[in-house]
Amino acid sequence: MAAARDRQARLTKPPGSLGVLEELSIRLAGLAGTCPPPLPEPVAVAVFAGDHGVHARGVSPWPQEVTAQMVANFLSGGAVINAFARQLGATVTVVDVGVATVLDPLPDRDEPVPDRNEPLSDQDEPAPDRDGRPPRLIIAKVRAGTRDLSVEPALTRTETLAAIDAGIATARTLLDAGARALVTGDMGIGNTTPAAALIAAFTGADPAEVTGRGTGIDDATLARKTELVGAALARHRPDPGDPVGVLAAVGGCEHAALTGFMLAAAASRVPVILDGVIALSAALAAVALCPDARGAMVAGHLSVEPGASVALAHLGLEPLISLGMRLGEGTGALLATPIVAGAVRVLQDVATFDSAGVSEK
Repeated sequence: MAAARDRQARLTKPPGSLGVLEELSIRLAGLAGTCPPPLPEPVAVAVFAGDHGVHARGVSPWPQEVTAQMVANFLSGGAVINAFARQLGATVTVVDVGVATVLDPLPDRDEPVPDRNEPLSDQDEPAPDRDGRPPRLIIAKVRAGTRDLSVEPALTRTETLAAIDAGIATARTLLDAGARALVTGDMGIGNTTPAAALIAAFTGADPAEVTGRGTGIDDATLARKTELVGAALARHRPDPGDPVGVLAAVGGCEHAALTGFMLAAAASRVPVILDGVIALSAALAAVALCPDARGAMVAGHLSVEPGASVALAHLGLEPLISLGMRLGEGTGALLATPIVAGAVRVLQDVATFDSAGVSEK
């Protein structure tokens, strides 16, 4: 980082003229342990999918079946994340960690995808496809949807650890297939409710401050959703000093899997670009488990969900773009990946005053 900071000061531009990109490049150099850092390419997106028992309480106007239907849409290449991935040359892998519907393995694979109901170990990580690309679908189902967090813990501790393990194994699979930057994606009807609960639990914010409209709900539904988040926190009293316990009480399978995904990225010294409020709620858990994991995190965008701003402030991360997005899937984070690459290119390609023969002030 010291070498990167020194190089930034000698490049042919006024100091500080690239704003947050300069500090980002310095952080990436520290993460990689070299200056300049390697380009964060190729990019791999993991979309973790799960359902939620609290959906039955009317927190979303969308039927729960949409989760599985959108998984099928991802796999057929018809979702927004697929369009963005094609534009940017990224891969998209869908991970079923908690979808209520039983998903069939992809019919065009040479080998069936195993149904995972136990934590994944180092020996049985999902393998890349025969062409070396990451698998399009990983079935690592912990359970068929969580329990209703407003009346009982959403997950057991064992289930939470299994979901974290699934996220770790997914990251390893994508890295083994050649990825040099990971992007967080998510899909789960109703999953902004546990996200709001997680953010409130880890930051101490009031439920009304962090609970948003998700996929688009009216005022009455927002009030009910906020009340349910507050009731869950009052019932479980999750201790932020026990991050696994917080995830178990009020989280979801995809939130826990994203936590493991981020920890694995940090352990591998590879940047993980965070999407919106779901990813940020998981990032709070990851940093609570291992504070140094923050060094691998890049905030891709500012979601309009109110909990996103609270989580970003708590994490001390500055988002790279703000486009009024709240789709999820990894869309905002993926759009930010060229900016991350640009920050690295500056350190790699821009001439210094000495080498270019440009006079300094």
